[in-house]
Amino acid sequence: MADDPIPSAATRPPSSPAPTPGASSPADRVEGPESRWFGFREVDPGTKAPMVRQVFDSVAGNYDLMNDLMSGGIHRLWKTTLIDLIQPKPGMTLLDVAGGTGDISFRFLEAAGGPAQAFVCDINEKMILVGRDRAIDRGVVEGVDWIVGDAEKVPLKSRSVDVYTIAFGLRNVTRIDAALAEARRVLKPGGRFFCLEFSRVVLPVLRDIYDRYSFTVLPRLGQMVAGDREAYQYLVESIRQFPDQQSLVGRIEAAGFGQVRYRNLTGGVAAIHSGWRL
Repeated sequence: MADDPIPSAATRPPSSPAPTPGASSPADRVEGPESRWFGFREVDPGTKAPMVRQVFDSVAGNYDLMNDLMSGGIHRLWKTTLIDLIQPKPGMTLLDVAGGTGDISFRFLEAAGGPAQAFVCDINEKMILVGRDRAIDRGVVEGVDWIVGDAEKVPLKSRSVDVYTIAFGLRNVTRIDAALAEARRVLKPGGRFFCLEFSRVVLPVLRDIYDRYSFTVLPRLGQMVAGDREAYQYLVESIRQFPDQQSLVGRIEAAGFGQVRYRNLTGGVAAIHSGWRL
């Protein structure tokens, strides 16, 4: 279902999930077609994660600046929309996967308006270090924990969080279905799943402009600002390889979520998918 209002996440008592090393799900070996593609290059699925990690090692220091340059700052509005849909409240617990720089977690804690907990989980240690530095700069010393961990094998207990978010990270996961299964595992019954990700542009005129911009301007910006054209070439290609809106709905439903829907943003340049952990 597209463009329907998305109900807010329910308020729950404070919870303190403890990391559980080695937590796994039955789906941790599931491989979709994306597992063998690194951008437009076909690779062995076993080599994809280290290759993605190398990309984010390269861009970590300039990640937030590049997001502003690439989107003209629009990504900030998309993230605001995501937080508005979550409607954070005191006592809620968030797991933000692939959230190394802390953007979503900082917004969540501020919007909660009272004691809340955010766990930031990212496979890339350099991204986590950037996020920790940003937290110190902002004076955020309580309510957020930083975890180096894999989206396909999250080191948290089952049924331990109220809200799961992954923003601009699912397309970089080797096995999307395994990550979705893990999202359901760590959510409490009645918890909410949210994925903010680049998607398929639905307006023909905008699609042509967006394609030209993506494949010509963005790699050049990557070279000029981050000194790494290839990293941003990969990021552009990874967007094109990611499932379209309706295909992702089907995969989220297959992972066991109910009432799955999506909302297009900026004509489908990005989309927010959501589902309930029933």
